[in-house]
Amino acid sequence: MLLSNEQQILKLNTGKITMSLNWKEIDSVFLDLDGTLLDLHFDNHFWLEHVPLRYSEKRGLSIAEAKSELFSRYRAIEGTLEWYCVEHWSRELDLDIVQLKREVAHLIAVHPHVIDFLEAVVTLSKRLLLVTNAHQHSLKLKLERTALGGYFDRIISAHDLKIAKETPTFWSHFQMIEPFDPKRTLFIDDNLNVLYQAQRFGIRWLVAAMTPDSTTVRRHINHEFLAIGDFSELLPMSL
Repeated sequence: MLLSNEQQILKLNTGKITMSLNWKEIDSVFLDLDGTLLDLHFDNHFWLEHVPLRYSEKRGLSIAEAKSELFSRYRAIEGTLEWYCVEHWSRELDLDIVQLKREVAHLIAVHPHVIDFLEAVVTLSKRLLLVTNAHQHSLKLKLERTALGGYFDRIISAHDLKIAKETPTFWSHFQMIEPFDPKRTLFIDDNLNVLYQAQRFGIRWLVAAMTPDSTTVRRHINHEFLAIGDFSELLPMSL
């Protein structure tokens, strides 16, 4: 649902809609990691190409056979905590998923203007949290490669709560360990199902990151949420 005019300011700038949030009414900023701050190309390549390659080698399958089997298994648990769990897939596929991620870790990349945005949030003295479904092992690798961790007041993985962000009760569980006012919170994520749950919980300021994978075209939504192609659309920021 498109937010009302008092909740957003939209400006027409050379044919492009840019956005300025009312930062006086925001205390907390919650950010997703994969697809929002980081380019989802790494994860897409890993799960759709690299894991099938290594799985085919281990099982003596063709790439096509490996993909058919793996993609079916992915779909069966997509959106659950297990889908995001490195230990689950290491056990199920008999592969060292952490090591396989390191093999293609050079693909881990920060989206454009993310650092500018993080520095601006810090300057505004807002409470800044990373709220991710990423398993702790994946999170450690990505923070090592990007050095983003130092910007956050707190980093929370859904695995800490044992419940995925897509789950209806996620935010009530989250609030028990991180008290916050939903009406004064900004949350940015590339996963629309996650944003719907945040909306149902009452988080007021919701932004969809519409270019999670830099190798694909920008997605479009029907005014359900404010949307950005990259973080330059949220800059400049001031009180």
